[in-house]
Amino acid sequence: MESGPAAIGGSVFALFGAALLIWTGARTARRAPVALGVSPVYAAVLSTVFGVLFLVLGVWVLTGI
Repeated sequence: MESGPAAIGGSVFALFGAALLIWTGARTARRAPVALGVSPVYAAVLSTVFGVLFLVLGVWVLTGI
């Protein structure tokens, strides 16, 4: 009963984390701003940290099913 919502939640977290990492990598490679009005280094680091965090959280939820 609980595995359905856990699978959806884990998938969403993992997909969002992966997409955030890909987007940050693409923006950084093109030297485009990751976030407007923020230091480029700070925005890239913070975005990468949250991307990894969401990806790990999604994998952790999916392994607990």
